[in-house]
Amino acid sequence: MSRFFLIVSVIFSLLLFLIPQVVFAIGWLAARLFHVHLAWRPFLWAGLLLVVAWWGLYTYGHLWGRFRFEVKPVEYRNDALPPAFDGYRLVQISDLHMDGWAGHQAQLSRVVQAINQLQPDLIVFTGDLVSFNFHELEELGSTLSQLSARDGVLSVLGNHDYDPYEPGLSARQREALVDSLVRWQRERLGWRVLLNEHVILHRGADSLAVLGVENQSCGVHQVIRRGRLKEAMQGTEGMFRILLSHDPSHWRGEVLPQTDIPLTLSGHTHAMQFRVLGFTPSRWAYPECDGRYDEGAQTLYVNIGLGGTLPMRIGATPEITLFTLRRS
Repeated sequence: MSRFFLIVSVIFSLLLFLIPQVVFAIGWLAARLFHVHLAWRPFLWAGLLLVVAWWGLYTYGHLWGRFRFEVKPVEYRNDALPPAFDGYRLVQISDLHMDGWAGHQAQLSRVVQAINQLQPDLIVFTGDLVSFNFHELEELGSTLSQLSARDGVLSVLGNHDYDPYEPGLSARQREALVDSLVRWQRERLGWRVLLNEHVILHRGADSLAVLGVENQSCGVHQVIRRGRLKEAMQGTEGMFRILLSHDPSHWRGEVLPQTDIPLTLSGHTHAMQFRVLGFTPSRWAYPECDGRYDEGAQTLYVNIGLGGTLPMRIGATPEITLFTLRRS
């Protein structure tokens, strides 16, 4: 992955250099028509400056930006929350893409330690544990298994977890890889994977339901559509519900029009691993791409992930979200 990204970065830097040269060529033709001299040197320097700026950002994003995570506190208030869950602490993490952590055990250990120090009641993982297949867990799975919360770790699958991007595999081979990934999470990490199902949490006489659906993409990127929301909801009628759904487009596509689920937690977008002054190009593909969104009594939160499909982050800081649930 790093070698591929390095090649892409070299090509991108060449394109950046050529942009001012193309502008110069167009300007030079126009200048000849009006018998005006146009100097090339400023355009040459502009191209070189763009290349230097890109490689500076690349170096920062690759060596530091992708590992400088932050804990984002979010207070979520809802009168319907059962009284015994007032103050409940829920940590959401997402999009680890374990291939990008190879050789970086110390950085991943710091993430795990930071989460455990929050002393959460529950940890939820909202998909894309791997980029290709479960073998990515073999080096650092033992580190992930150290995550600890009173009510354990709940997980759902993201689009990458179904291994759709590895060419030459049959449908049976892909299913076998998915099954292996699910077993890895359940048996070696100790996580509970929710496949269109739910778990009910209890505090005294009160309870709430956490629902988890398989990846259900309803937006521009519909490579995986295996979510069965109604199946996950069965048996939770009248309960306060939290939904784990990897792709945030599922919220507007099915959750809002078909349910009254108050809180949905998603990931998937990574904020395209680029955010400057609050802007991220992921907005062009996903209207809900980063942070909290409210529609009436329903809320979506999009966690921009801890890893990525490319080994760098510029501005889109890796995120651990700490929710404190409150009754208004």
